[in-house]
Amino acid sequence: MKKIALSLLVIGSVLTSCSSDDDNGASEPQVVAPTTYQFERDGNSTVSFSGQTTRIAMGEEFVNALKDDSYTESQLDGMFAHVDGASDFANADLNASDKSIRSKVAASKDYYSANTTEANAIKSQFDTWISDQVTDVFPNWNNTASAGTAGQLQQAGGGSIRYINAKGFEINQLVAKGLIGSLMTDQILNNYLSPAVLDEASNITNNNNDVVEDGKSYTTMEHKWDEAFGYLYGAEADPTMPSLDADSFLSEYMDRVDSDEDFTGIAQTVFDAFKLGRAAIVAKNYTIRDEQAEIIKENISKVLAVRGVYYLQRGKSILAEGDMASAFHQLSEGFGFVYSLQFTRVPGTTTPYFSKSEVDAFMAQVSAGNGLWDVTAETIDSISNAIADRFDFTVEQTVN
Repeated sequence: MKKIALSLLVIGSVLTSCSSDDDNGASEPQVVAPTTYQFERDGNSTVSFSGQTTRIAMGEEFVNALKDDSYTESQLDGMFAHVDGASDFANADLNASDKSIRSKVAASKDYYSANTTEANAIKSQFDTWISDQVTDVFPNWNNTASAGTAGQLQQAGGGSIRYINAKGFEINQLVAKGLIGSLMTDQILNNYLSPAVLDEASNITNNNNDVVEDGKSYTTMEHKWDEAFGYLYGAEADPTMPSLDADSFLSEYMDRVDSDEDFTGIAQTVFDAFKLGRAAIVAKNYTIRDEQAEIIKENISKVLAVRGVYYLQRGKSILAEGDMASAFHQLSEGFGFVYSLQFTRVPGTTTPYFSKSEVDAFMAQVSAGNGLWDVTAETIDSISNAIADRFDFTVEQTVN
């Protein structure tokens, strides 16, 4: 991430003071964040998030495969719900992994450990999208799409060809943006940064006494925090000093939002919170750790909301110009982010900014009749305003 890397060069010399926290009380150790995300014990790195890097790579191959009509439903299902040893991916390392995307969709401890009904409904939504792509879109790959009929549309001026279902949605966009919420965001905010996970069982006692996991250099609490870090920075060439836009998921859209002058600095805020929170774990200061977790929850949630409203408004404007292919592409990205709002987290609470029922109502509203072929500017504005009102930004700020 150019901006973060550059800012580190500029202010690196003062980070040790400005990232420290002097208000954590006399009874708790002071915390000083390092300039980069580097932590060691006895000369060995204690940072590890290979599982998150693997799932990001699986997601990249899976989403790309949704844009290739030669894939069968069984093949796509295999990529989504990979099992160890199956030849689902072009990358042999991914085939040898025991990780899968589906197992971590809607799988956070805070939201879904006691709500398997909702978790299963969300996983089934992805299964339905895969099936819709194969049974509705792929058979009509070379046909011109129209209201009620899947097919292709080309953007104005000889632009990109978009492949849409009978309601005008680009399924691959719903899946890609849906994974940003259901996989990356849910695992970061509602699982690995949750005290229910960080402090589980004997984690506090072991962390206080530097008891590491068998054969590892890190404590369990350190590792859980790093796994949250990995879902945002796991594809980086140098995650100690990330440059962002390293994958097609949360990394890319954190970068996009940070590039909007109304939200510039959000990427640095999140990175600094990850560093200070991790340093707080090393210092055994769990007050500071949890304060940084709340900062991350607020700002990653905002990224999804800002980008959702941005795409809805872009789609609305292009719709008025009559470029249906481009408009449907933008709206599909937007409603993928809208779907992801159910995985956000209001700081200091146990709830998302929008519940599943609220998100489902938005999706049902735009899917009625012929879907995006019928959607109106009033409907798009209504949903955009509802989202912006629940956060601390305006619709206008997202489209500047």
